[in-house]
Amino acid sequence: MTEQEIFYNEILADLESGTLALPTLPEVALKVRDVVDEPDATASQIADIVITDAALSARLLKVANSPLYRGRVPIESVQMAISRLGLSLVRNLVTSLVMEQIFQATSNHLDKRLHELWEQSIQVSALSQILARNHPSINNDEAMLAGLIHDIGTLPILMKADEKPNLLKNTALLDGVVSSLHPRVGAAILRKWEFPETLIAVAAEHENLNRNSANGPDLVDIVQVANLQSYMNTEKALDPNVLAKIPAFAKLGIETGMNVVELDENSEEYAEALALFGF
Repeated sequence: MTEQEIFYNEILADLESGTLALPTLPEVALKVRDVVDEPDATASQIADIVITDAALSARLLKVANSPLYRGRVPIESVQMAISRLGLSLVRNLVTSLVMEQIFQATSNHLDKRLHELWEQSIQVSALSQILARNHPSINNDEAMLAGLIHDIGTLPILMKADEKPNLLKNTALLDGVVSSLHPRVGAAILRKWEFPETLIAVAAEHENLNRNSANGPDLVDIVQVANLQSYMNTEKALDPNVLAKIPAFAKLGIETGMNVVELDENSEEYAEALALFGF
């Protein structure tokens, strides 16, 4: 049995036994979600939670005043921002804005890979928002969050690989395990976090390029196309003949050779979406 097969089986066994160390959603995101789920939740209650985190408060105010969300009157307080944006949107925004905390490396060996993974997730998130704006049935903030968490299953695999220095250095071998298992691990993480099925499906199915849901387009289609768009002009780009057979492009009305970021009306929007996360 090869080293790759041994590691693959270890991850799978840990996942099935419930012993695989899965990341934890930051507490502030959990608190906001719990309050928003209450039928009588108020902007004041959410603000009381958010202001306990100074960095989050500043970022939420920045988002509320960004070109993507701002209105005619500048937002000057967290409660005002929450009232303007709405509780449901704030719930997804808070979760998205604190997600970077989960991508922090526990060792120097992991730092480069986790940084690259976070950057890729941000790009897919920004592209997902652009694509979602052309489909009224899909919320932009859900698309943003979906893009950020689509590869979340990679984290526990890399963390476990950090215990095996030789494996972590073998990029090709580790990439093979990640490619095979991260959708399944990602779905397990989002179930643990009690995310809705629509987001769990994104983690579980975004790599299934033959997927063709009966109802659509949906979040999986959005993230799938955004993910493939992020590979354009890189060594990961798929052959045009392969792209042409992927149902998600047709469901979204996107030509496989078209780069949505290069469209004049989208380039500024893409930059604004990246700016939400400091890019």
